[in-house]
This record gives sequence, structure tokens and C-alpha cells, in this order.
Amino acid sequence: MKLLSVMALLGLSFEAFCAMNVTYFAPLDVKAIHDQEIQNEKKGEAPSYAIPHKVSLSPSWEKSGSGYVWEHQVSAPNAVSLNFGFSRFHLPEGAELNIFSRDRTQFIRTFTSHDNNVNKELWTPVIMSDDVIIELKVSEDALSEVELELTQVGQGFRTFAQSTNKSGACNVDVACEDSAGWENEVNSVAVISTGGSRFCTGFMVNNTSNDKTPFFMTAAHCRISPNSAPSLVTYWNYQTSRCGGSRDGKLTDFQSGAVHLASSSRSDFTLVKLNSQPRPEWNVRYAGWDATETGHDAPAVAIHHPNVDEKSISFENENAVISSYGGYTSPGDSTHVKVIDWDKGTTEPGSSGSPLFNSSHRVVGQLHGGGAACGNDLPDYYGRLHTSWNGPTPTSRLKDHLDAAGTGNLTTDTI
Repeated sequence: MKLLSVMALLGLSFEAFCAMNVTYFAPLDVKAIHDQEIQNEKKGEAPSYAIPHKVSLSPSWEKSGSGYVWEHQVSAPNAVSLNFGFSRFHLPEGAELNIFSRDRTQFIRTFTSHDNNVNKELWTPVIMSDDVIIELKVSEDALSEVELELTQVGQGFRTFAQSTNKSGACNVDVACEDSAGWENEVNSVAVISTGGSRFCTGFMVNNTSNDKTPFFMTAAHCRISPNSAPSLVTYWNYQTSRCGGSRDGKLTDFQSGAVHLASSSRSDFTLVKLNSQPRPEWNVRYAGWDATETGHDAPAVAIHHPNVDEKSISFENENAVISSYGGYTSPGDSTHVKVIDWDKGTTEPGSSGSPLFNSSHRVVGQLHGGGAACGNDLPDYYGRLHTSWNGPTPTSRLKDHLDAAGTGNLTTDTI
């Protein structure tokens, strides 16, 4: 029996139902949402995967042994996934926040005081369930130190590698032998979500001090702003285990939160600093880059998440061309690097923000957009790192952050 029917049978209003520590969302009209998504993606917008709902939920404590516990159920029948945004988040030492499916088959790792951050927010990765329990446990003496408010629930209507949205067959898994020699660069690329509702690709980027500061780049149209940067969730190593194999990528290597540093619509870049370094066992690399005028030599290599599928690699054997965005004349305003047509692989919605590497394995731009897809020879346009290097203010250029030491160097290597 459906949950709404149960409520009606028991004579419960929505408000009374919520008072039972359950928040309910009605099923979505997925077809209508997908139709709108197609139109949005044609306009160059990053794809969405969830509908965000505003809520306001704080712990209502119950005594449990020597401490206290808060449990709250979120139910959204037929949702592909759920995710949660806590706009107030601070846990005392020893407190544990767990999020798991009601049937206990799905679980996000335990969040603790180690997840406290400068933003005092927490945005979770997706959990592949439509019926979820949020549970917070804390000792009695630390109860007053808890700061927690759930303010958004993302109701998923599609997700990574969903069968109706798989990437085109011409894409090349990074598990294939084609990526030999590019392993370090592959490990710099991640699939990301922002605002609990939108997908893109991005990459960890090196700096001239080679000190592994967790600088991370993506496209400006992925909508990471000073306000939304805390909602960034970065998923590392989402890729198939073998070339052409089943879509068995894992979403377990994730981190949450960032601080916005710089953006520019001119070259469509955004730079953030992640709240922490990735864990050493994830083997994340920091991509080198080339901010010179002439660094766009062949082969051009793109590493990305097409349609937010597992990670792929694409190759162009000709030199890229300096261009304006979407322009048929070159160099135009010289803000972009144009890949004329891919010789192997392609890009798709969800690849936005992914890096384009030159023959020296250095990033020369991040994907802004284009018409490339399996079965055509249309171009792609990458916001040019040379353009992004300079700008009128530190919040609109890269050099203040990626060369904070003032070395004047215009290239780095992947570390």
C-alpha cells in the first residue's frame, strides 16, 4: 500500500505525518523532467540529476543509554537516489551521523567531527535508495555542542550510468589500453555534483609550488559560486574495472565541500579549493598545465565523464585551434581552444568542465561546450587556460592562486 494511502487510512495530515519523524515527497513526473532536461542541455546547461526540496529539520532528541539519538526518515517512492544538504553542520568529538537505507542495504560512511569544515555545512553524496534513515548519536555531555540543520533534500530522477542515459558506444573507458601513459592524468579527473542537483566533470590542478594544495577546476557554467561551493561533492575513481566491461564504477571515494576562489564566464572556468586533500589511498593526482600562448599541440587528449557515465578518454590527432566560443572563424577573440573533431571517443553532456591535455600532458583548457557526439565530426570548445590566467581581479583569474609564490612560471607538470 502506498504511503499516502496509509496516511489517508489513518486520517493523518502531512503535518501530522512529519511529526512522526518522517518527511515524504511524492513521486516525480520523470518524463516531463527528462523532456525539460533535453531542452536545458541544448542551451548548454549542465545536466541535472535531482529535484531539490527545501526543508528545515533539526534534531529532536531521545535518550538512548548514556547518550542521545535523533532519527528521521525521508521517503520519496520511486526516487533513483536521495542526497542531503545540511546548511548548519558541526559535530563534537565522538558524535556520529549515519545515513542508510531503511532496509540497511545502502549506507553512506559515518560522518564525525573530522568532517567539520570552515563552511560549517555538509552536503552528502547520493545514496541509491528512495527510503532513508538519518541517524545522529551524541553523548550527553556533548549535546549542547551539536549544530545541525537539514535544509535540502535532493530527490533523484536519474543517476550515474542509468540505463536510459548511457554514454555513446564510441566512448573509450579509461580502463582500456588506449589510456596507457595517461594514468596520472586519468587520476586527476573526478565527476562532481553541485547544489545536490547538478552534474559536471572537474579535475585537481597543480600549482607552481608543487605543494598539493587541493585546487580543483571545472567550468563556470557548472554553477559553482561562493554560495554554492560548500555543496560540491567530488567523486574520485568512478570508472569501469575493465575495458568495455559492465558499468561497475564505485562512488565510495568522495569528499564534500569547497571554497570558491575564482571564476570567469569569458573562458568559462571556475577554481575552488577543496576543504581537504583527497585520501592517499585514492591515488589522486594534481594535473599539470600550460598557460602559454602556444601550448595547444597535438595530440589533444580529453579525460571526462560522458553523460556522467564512468570515466572515458578521447583523442584528437591534429593540433587544436585558437578560437572564440562556438565561432566558425579563428582565432576570433582567442578565448577558447577548438578541437576540430575527435579521432577516437567524443564528449557529451556531463563532460563539461573536464580537462584538455596537450602532448606534454598539461591542461590547456576545460570543456565549455560543443556539438561533438558519437556519429558526428562536430567541434568542441575548451575555455583557454592562457585566457583564464589573467583577468581584472584575483577572483577572475588563475595566476594569483596557481602561482601564489610569484614565480612567473607558465607551466607545471602533473604530480
